Amino acid sequence: MKLIAKFLIAAVTAACVPTGASAAYPDKPIRLIVPFAAGGTVNLIGRVLAQHLSEKLGQPVIVENKPGAGGTLGADVVAKSPADGYTLLLASSSHQSIHPFIYKKLPHDANKDFTQVALFAAVPNVLVVSNKVPAKTVKAFVAYSRSGGKKLFMGSAGNGSVNQMIGELFQHKTGTEFEHVPFKGAGPATVDLLSGQIDLMFVNLPNVLPHIQSGKMRALAVASAHRAASLPDVPTMAEAGVPDFVVDSWSGVLAPAGTPKAVIDRLSLEINKIAKEKSTAESLAAQGAIPLPGTSADYANLVRFETQRWGEVIRKANIALD
Repeated sequence: MKLIAKFLIAAVTAACVPTGASAAYPDKPIRLIVPFAAGGTVNLIGRVLAQHLSEKLGQPVIVENKPGAGGTLGADVVAKSPADGYTLLLASSSHQSIHPFIYKKLPHDANKDFTQVALFAAVPNVLVVSNKVPAKTVKAFVAYSRSGGKKLFMGSAGNGSVNQMIGELFQHKTGTEFEHVPFKGAGPATVDLLSGQIDLMFVNLPNVLPHIQSGKMRALAVASAHRAASLPDVPTMAEAGVPDFVVDSWSGVLAPAGTPKAVIDRLSLEINKIAKEKSTAESLAAQGAIPLPGTSADYANLVRFETQRWGEVIRKANIALD
């Protein structure tokens, strides 16, 4: 009878575990795919998240950089991974709000192949120029770019990146025109801006803050509603004469579609806990970022808003990639 009772208890316990989920999740290391090169802002945020999430889950969370094609290569790795919660994507707004508009053929469905897990952090964007560019204000820079004396080259983290979209929005609003130069991440683009190989970037502030502070490049304006605490003397775009130009970049976690709800809920719970902790705010502040806690539903709402905004920009700029 004792043996039968043990079997009955085991059967009832098994029935209480959601289909496709393990009661012990996670019981092995988790891969967090960062679809941009090491050195960029998304990479820095990913490493902050990985450290804190490892502590919460009791398993290593290993950051893997998979740059290329504006972040689509790394996203494709996750889209085609088992839906078990052990391969996650640290995504930006470009993955679900930009890529579906500009790529004629993606190797995955940017929306159907992913499940939104949680939002995590946001960073302000800044217009920076090479020290070879003489303009010291946005007004002067617009005049300089319109003068026709020199073609200006705008770097970005890749085709379809938020960096490129902000640049396209700026050109539309100011009547300027730049030659877009895509890189495999903001890090490599920053190197070429420092050397003067490109002239300007619209880039996440954390990636270039040390270079601005050291005088190796010049910040003309931040694309935020308020001035950045780390750059109190740099005006917002509105203050610089470009109204309705607030574009903060955000990062959130995606999982392959079909990942068990129990796993999504556990990850969402822990990521939101992390985003609300003082230690996380301090870690992100060191990178020039701020926490952006949000559930999977919050994430979905933000994607809808961004899709409408960037869809309009892409149509006006007539951007399309193979």
